[in-house]
Amino acid sequence: MELPRGLLLAVSDELDRAELAALKFLSRDHLLGRKLEAVRSPYDLFEALQESCLLEAGNLAFLRELLYHIGRIDLLVAHLGSSREQVERELRAPGGARVPPFRYLLFQLFEDVTEDELMSFKLLLVNELPKSKLTRETTMLDILIEMEKKGLLGKDNLSMLKSLCEKINISLWNRIEDGLKLFGQEEVLITEEQRGSTGCPGGHLVSSAAPGPLGSFNDSSQLLEAYKMTSRPRGVCLILNNHNFAKAREGVLEHKHLKDRNGTDVDAAALRNVFSKLHFRVEEYRDLTAEEIRETVNIFQSADHEDKDCFVCCILSHGKKGIIYGVDGQEVPIRELTTSFTAQNCISLAGKPKVFFIQACQGEAFHKGVAIETDSVEEDCSVERDARFQLDCIPAEADFLLGMATLQDYVSYRSPKEGTWYIQALCQHLEYSCPRGEDVLSILTAVNQEVSRKTCERDANKQMPQPSFTLRKRLIFPVN
Repeated sequence: MELPRGLLLAVSDELDRAELAALKFLSRDHLLGRKLEAVRSPYDLFEALQESCLLEAGNLAFLRELLYHIGRIDLLVAHLGSSREQVERELRAPGGARVPPFRYLLFQLFEDVTEDELMSFKLLLVNELPKSKLTRETTMLDILIEMEKKGLLGKDNLSMLKSLCEKINISLWNRIEDGLKLFGQEEVLITEEQRGSTGCPGGHLVSSAAPGPLGSFNDSSQLLEAYKMTSRPRGVCLILNNHNFAKAREGVLEHKHLKDRNGTDVDAAALRNVFSKLHFRVEEYRDLTAEEIRETVNIFQSADHEDKDCFVCCILSHGKKGIIYGVDGQEVPIRELTTSFTAQNCISLAGKPKVFFIQACQGEAFHKGVAIETDSVEEDCSVERDARFQLDCIPAEADFLLGMATLQDYVSYRSPKEGTWYIQALCQHLEYSCPRGEDVLSILTAVNQEVSRKTCERDANKQMPQPSFTLRKRLIFPVN
C-alpha cells in the first residue's frame, strides 16, 4: 500500500537542496548508486525508498529517522505527528535505527567540519581525487562520497580519513573514534518478522545501536523529563573574568604568587560565543575585587528571573580551598556565590537549573599520566593555582550543577595563547553537541574524556575535570 502522495509532497516542498543531499547520503546503504543518481528532488528520493520497501503506509520509521538526523523536527511534528522524543525512543529499540553507525558518524563529520577545515581536506586530497570533484562548490559530503567510490574510505578502511583528520583537526578524528567505540560498528540483518509482511525481497542492513549523539548515555536516563528551556533569552550567562592581579601583588606577601591570568580572555570570548548561540544574554564583568564580586552576584540574585528558564555563571579566577580570589587578593567562598541562588535566596529561579562553571585549580598536586594516555599534547602550558574544590561548595537543594576544571587537590592548565583546557573543551562540546539534543551531563562526560587525554609537554602532567550536581531532570540547551 502506497503512502499518500500529498504527505510526501508536503514534506518534500519543505526541504532544500542541501537537505536533499544530506538525505541521499544517509540513504546510501539502502539504495543502489543508479537510483540515487536519478534522484533530483526529495519526492524522487521518497519514491525510491518506497520501491525498496523502506517507506510504506503505516511504517514511516525510516522517514522519521532521516528527518531527525537532519534536524527537521518541525516536519516530524507538522506532517508525521511525531516528536523528537518519540524518534529517540524508536532509535534506542533493537533494530530501530536503519542508518548504519558508520554512515551516521560520517554525516556528523560533515556537519562538524568548518569552511577552513573543508578547504584543508580539498588541498590534502588534490592528488587523490579528480580536480573536477574538488571545486568551490564541493561539500564535505561530496568528498566523502568520492572517497568511498575510489576505495579510499569504508567501514573497515579508515586509515586515510584518520590521517586527514589528524593533520587538520585531531578532535574530528577523536569524535569518530569515540562514536565507533560506542556503536561497536555492529550491524544486523532485518528478518521478515522484524520487517513485517511487506512483500519486499531480501533484507536490509541496519544498525543495532541507536545513533545518538557522540558521548551520550544510551539508556533509560534519556527518558527522564527535561527542564523547560523555551524562553528567549533562556536566561543570563554571567561571566566573572579576573585577569589582572596587580592589586593583589601590591598587597601582602602571600599574594605575590598571584600572576596575571594570561589566556583568560580567550576563554571568556569562547563562553560569550557559545552561550550567545544558546540564546543566553551574556554579561561579562572583568577584574573584580572580592567586594565587587559579591556586589555583582547580589545584582543578579535580586533580579527577576521569572520569565527565564535558567541561570549560568562562569567564574575565571585564582583561588584556594573552596574560595576564589578577587583581583585584590581577598577571598570569596564559592559556596557563598552558589548559595545566593537557592530557592530561598532567589525565588524566581526556584525549580530552575542553576549552572556554575569554575575554571580553577583545586590544589597544588600534579596528576601524573600513564603512557597509554599520551595521545594529546599541549605546548606552552601555564600551571594555574586557582582554587581547591570541596563538595559543600554546591548547595544541598535541587537543580544545581557545578562544573569544576579538575579534581580535588589538583592543578589545572592554561595556555596563555589558547585559553584553558577545560573551558575550551567545554565550549567546543557545547557548540557541537547542543544542536544534536544532547544533555549537559553527557556533554560534561565528553569534556572529561577530552581533557583527560591532554598532556602538558613540559612536565607530562594531566588533568581530570569533575562535575557535581543535584539536577532532577535532563538539562538540554536547544539551539532552536
